[in-house]
Amino acid sequence: MNTRNECRAVRIERLLLCTDGSEFSEGAIREAVRLAKRCNSRLYAVSVVEANPELETYAPALLEKTEKETRAHLEDVKARAEKEGVDCEIITHEGEEPYRYIVEEASRCKADLIVMGRRGRTGLSRLMMGSVTARVIGHAECNVLVVPRAAVFECRKILIATDGSEYSDRALHNALDLAAAYGSEVIIVSVAPDGSAIKDAEAIVERARETAAKKGIEKVATETPVGVAYEMITDAAGRNNIDLIVVGSHGRTGLKRLLMGSVAERVIGHAPCAVLVVK
Repeated sequence: MNTRNECRAVRIERLLLCTDGSEFSEGAIREAVRLAKRCNSRLYAVSVVEANPELETYAPALLEKTEKETRAHLEDVKARAEKEGVDCEIITHEGEEPYRYIVEEASRCKADLIVMGRRGRTGLSRLMMGSVTARVIGHAECNVLVVPRAAVFECRKILIATDGSEYSDRALHNALDLAAAYGSEVIIVSVAPDGSAIKDAEAIVERARETAAKKGIEKVATETPVGVAYEMITDAAGRNNIDLIVVGSHGRTGLKRLLMGSVAERVIGHAPCAVLVVK
């Protein structure tokens, strides 16, 4: 692989890793360090201790213990990064609504990409994606890479989910730049909600295939399944051994008042692999 081309496609000089020290952050930590090393990126690792006035008043010892554990975890992340030759700055915050601190840090350090786990320490097992992850994606200005625990960011086979909307077009171009840099196989999927929409879906994937050809990408397949969008997308990812799904943060049905489209959110929650959300 041509590392220079890879990194030009990913465009990350500054990478923000979000971690809460739970097992759910491990995939994000591992892949953030690998990606920072590959692209010679500056790595920022941030963790937020969720606290409120009641906790500070009635359980100061618990809060202090959590703060120490958080600091120790970040020092461990920094050690792991520096062992790989990656310059890493660690950042801690304390307060309510952790996503706000993460989004502010992304803006402060001018992050090109945020890397985080699918859910965190406070996520219940029945929830597929944590609220912090969802809100960071909704509020952040840059792209977000969501990495489940066992996922690996390899880009051998990329699935591009598109509905022809503005955000999908951005996702398409980002994904194709990655595919060109990595020499990836590409599968373009546009889901028709019912049989009457199949022709529209076929037109969308054909336009996307033409865009891929202009970028010199030859290994392109297309699918236009009929059904529930996120189910069809994640099913295609599983069947084709996809290691990266690329989606736009909103689709045609996304209302402006919504922070993130429901399809993107559900794809992240059910995907067997890493998901890049393009803003």
